[in-house]
Amino acid sequence: MDKKLFESNYATHIDGLHQHFSADAAMRAAVGTDFDANGILERELLRVAGLRPEHYLIDVGCGSGRLAVKLKDWLTGRYLGIDINDNLLAYAAAAAAARKDWRFELGDGFSIQEADGAADMICFFSVFTHLLHEHSYVYLQDAKRVLRPGGRIVFSFIDFSSPHLWQIFEGNIRDLGKPVPLNMFMSREMFPIWAKHLDMRIIELVESTTPFIPLEAPVTYDDGRTVDGCTWFGQSLCILEKSD
Repeated sequence: MDKKLFESNYATHIDGLHQHFSADAAMRAAVGTDFDANGILERELLRVAGLRPEHYLIDVGCGSGRLAVKLKDWLTGRYLGIDINDNLLAYAAAAAAARKDWRFELGDGFSIQEADGAADMICFFSVFTHLLHEHSYVYLQDAKRVLRPGGRIVFSFIDFSSPHLWQIFEGNIRDLGKPVPLNMFMSREMFPIWAKHLDMRIIELVESTTPFIPLEAPVTYDDGRTVDGCTWFGQSLCILEKSD
């Protein structure tokens, strides 16, 4: 899918939400359901992946700040949130307004607006799920450039081998020809090949329903469900490390 077409479809999706929800609810819904619960899961997942309070985190596809809101009182280090929609960035910046040192910037193609070797960790939550594989790989190439030696990339993906995600594929079929964001499936077999060509190391490949995220307190979803202990993310996950 062409980048401009994706941006146009995404903007149409957000405009549609504004027709059915309040401005606040539309901004939260623009990044999917369970804004608060998933923000907590993303934060705790990054902690498992090695994020420390003093680290510099780059959040590609930060949306309306689902992760940023849950990090603002924990992450003492730098933060850069990148997205393709100005309205979402403005909402995210306002939600994390207490952190005047944090940056929220409009994405520029499939590159990251930062110097070489600057970041400790870069995350892509529900980003590669909406891109062609080639675009995702180009993003990873630039993410490696921006990472310090020993830094890590964390990304989620829609795993074609996960049975509970088949409904997304069926939805893709129903939506053929409609102006909706692309839902791109990936296979875990791809990533050892990508890692080899990127000269990076796979730290973890986690199936979508594997309990992987320890919770310090119960987390409640929008529908009233509560999870506690160690839970799963819903999308599969890959953690890559740049060599020293």
